[in-house]
Amino acid sequence: MNTRELGRSGVKVSEISLGCWTMGGLNWVNGNANGWANVDEDEIVAAIKVGIDAGVNHFDNADVYGNGKAEQMLFRVLKKLGVKSEDYIIATKVGHFPGTAAHAYEPAHIRHQCEQSLINLGRDYLDVYYFHHGSFGASDMYLDDAADVMDSLVAEGKVRVKGQSAYSNDDFVRVTPRVRPSVLQSWAHALDTRFIDPGSPVAELMAKEEISFVAFSPLAQARLLDKYDPSKPPSFEPGDHRQGSEAFSAKAIAELKPKLDLLKARFGEGIEDLAAVALNYVLAFPNVACVIPGFRNERQVKVNVGAAQRTLTPEDVEFVRQVMAG
Repeated sequence: MNTRELGRSGVKVSEISLGCWTMGGLNWVNGNANGWANVDEDEIVAAIKVGIDAGVNHFDNADVYGNGKAEQMLFRVLKKLGVKSEDYIIATKVGHFPGTAAHAYEPAHIRHQCEQSLINLGRDYLDVYYFHHGSFGASDMYLDDAADVMDSLVAEGKVRVKGQSAYSNDDFVRVTPRVRPSVLQSWAHALDTRFIDPGSPVAELMAKEEISFVAFSPLAQARLLDKYDPSKPPSFEPGDHRQGSEAFSAKAIAELKPKLDLLKARFGEGIEDLAAVALNYVLAFPNVACVIPGFRNERQVKVNVGAAQRTLTPEDVEFVRQVMAG
């Protein structure tokens, strides 16, 4: 599988990498659901083996995924597979799990969470460490100190590459000059490419500073795989962040279906075909280093990594853009 560099860091990640959010299972933070339906660890072992065998070298995690559960599971899985964790690029994040701190970006809390993530992952260092969002308190009261702590963690050898995740152009543009990350992370999929579109504020920032983008939710949480029926919209358990989401409503699924039918007519009817289109569409943007689809089982990883064997022509990319914009 091809690899791409994270900014100018020297760290190269597989174009198709794996996101570990699902591994945290059902979860709540401060009373808010932020997890997924629980996974079976044996299935995760089989799934990650498929990914590794296909050339996946990068796993994206966070302290809030299961409040440590996903980090701990990744450590156990790699150990069960008999591989060295240090041979892979392991990323994690801080910011959505405040613990007993007044704010998750309090300097002492950042340092505590870094140390705990190292324990959870069985590592002496983190390959990539992200601020998980761009909300650094009122008037960015924690921004300077948080950025200084992150720099200290790099100087101490506990972090190799700094990253910044956020959910708005404004947040990225405001905090990136102070954090000075090599990589940004947020969603990017065929339904929404606001951060990676040429000429967007974030794309211009990345070009100027030679920063790369890691795209989560490249399959729009499987909505681009045409797996949902508008006559029977999905339901989710308490603790699953998708519960009550308008994106999974009958109306939203029905509106998306004609667009997916156009993609199927051009590229093929199967889930493998739709996944290959969705993942390669995002990878066609030059500022994207990799996509990090989530997974629950071996089958899903096979579908994801299979996209590495497919390509899109410039005409294909334009076709997808026009279909999704319509």
